[in-house]
Amino acid sequence: MNSPGWEPGDWAVYRMQKHSTAPGPRAEDVVPSTGGDMYSYLVDKYWIVESLPDETSICLRTRKGKVRTIDVSDPRLRHPTWWERWLLAGRFRAVEEGLHKESGPGNDAAEGNHPPENARHTTET
Repeated sequence: MNSPGWEPGDWAVYRMQKHSTAPGPRAEDVVPSTGGDMYSYLVDKYWIVESLPDETSICLRTRKGKVRTIDVSDPRLRHPTWWERWLLAGRFRAVEEGLHKESGPGNDAAEGNHPPENARHTTET
């Protein structure tokens, strides 16, 4: 059974909570710690749905190739808006390219014969 609204290959946005001494320019909702040395903040991550193990979870592939399992009811997980699909398509394609590189020799993706992209993910110029 598939998780409602998600299919393998779909693009996903996950708002990840991070902690560091110097939040980057994409950081949102930045909050200093009580001591003032660290900051807590949120950053949108642009990942690809790798698999749907059951109705309640989803496996997402990161840009660096890690696989994260997220509960589909997590409010920080969402589909990208049309604006994000258009404006940030390069971030999603970077993850997809990483998937093709991992395919190895003998696979169509490794030989440059990529399967057609899902129509929901293409941008027209």
